[in-house]
Amino acid sequence: MTDQPLFDAVDEYFGVLVPEDVALVETRAAAVAAGLPDIAVAPNQGKLLHLLAQTVGARRILEIGTLGGYSTLWLARALPADGVLLTLEIDSLHARVAADSLEQAGVGDLVEVLVGPAVGTLDRLIAEGTEPFDLIFVDADKQSLARYTEQALALSRPGTLVVVDNVVRAGGVVDAAHPDDRVQGVRRMVDLLTGHPRLDATVVQTVGSKGHDGFALLRVLG
Repeated sequence: MTDQPLFDAVDEYFGVLVPEDVALVETRAAAVAAGLPDIAVAPNQGKLLHLLAQTVGARRILEIGTLGGYSTLWLARALPADGVLLTLEIDSLHARVAADSLEQAGVGDLVEVLVGPAVGTLDRLIAEGTEPFDLIFVDADKQSLARYTEQALALSRPGTLVVVDNVVRAGGVVDAAHPDDRVQGVRRMVDLLTGHPRLDATVVQTVGSKGHDGFALLRVLG
């Protein structure tokens, strides 16, 4: 049993620590107006990404899953003036909405939106010898999380921080026979991470306006 009204009230209470300015509000509104699914990170989660990027001193950020650009904006604002953020989006409409919002928010020069299936785009970046990223945020289809994790590792350096969203699935991950292929995608990622020689990992459960979920935090070793 969950108490969603209480979760919402707690997020609202702590919202004084995460004030949204006009650009953030308009980015969310543009996504809603375009009919994008309401699955973007919550403001407090966006602020967490922002603080993590600042903490690791990120100059280069990779985001897998742009949606309407809300999390992208939080991340871009953590970059220095010469920073770079590549964000990958499979849906061309989503990409256009995000690019317009990011331009309006004043971070268009820092962000490049790459359109197409992320697996293929990531393989291309790896083949091109793309400079490693300092922080990678994975918020795309959960069925491919193990593959994304391997690709993220190939685009990392020792010390790179990788954040993988939506990995608790309201507790569904504890059921090895769960019929949801998104749950099975998370479980394949956990199998990959268990005892991995180059990734140190943990998962944090969360409750809030997005319900019961959580994120994985991975640090790339030598």
